[in-house]
Amino acid sequence: MSDAIGAIRTRIEPVLSARGIDLEDIALQRAGQHSTLRVLVDRDGGVDLDTIAEVSREISSILDTESDLIPARTTLEVGSPGVDRPLKHERHWQRAASRLVEVNPVDGEAFTDRVVSVDAGVVTFDSGRTLAIDSVARAIVQVEFGGQGGH
Repeated sequence: MSDAIGAIRTRIEPVLSARGIDLEDIALQRAGQHSTLRVLVDRDGGVDLDTIAEVSREISSILDTESDLIPARTTLEVGSPGVDRPLKHERHWQRAASRLVEVNPVDGEAFTDRVVSVDAGVVTFDSGRTLAIDSVARAIVQVEFGGQGGH
């Protein structure tokens, strides 16, 4: 199934990119004779429901014209990653600027701090601490109610 995901990614990523939208993830799940294709998209400033609807129509159109990409009886679901999405790429960290993040470094103890900036793969936190993105095992934005950075 990874070949199918690769083919879908190759076909839809340029269309999304042209709109300034990042393709975050694709999953194709089969349940009997029915399949579900889940596509997660995001961009700086986030994506609203109108954008999700437009992207969904564009992807659906691509899949309709290239029906060999997915099995018949496939439901398309397009959405954006939730706040609990792990921060993996530099763009994720940049979008988390001013947000409180729980960080589990590859080496060292976990900590929670606010992201101040990201430059050349290095994150600077409110405490003055810096950390290379590739030295992070896992990082998650913390939900804040009524606090700073609550987007």
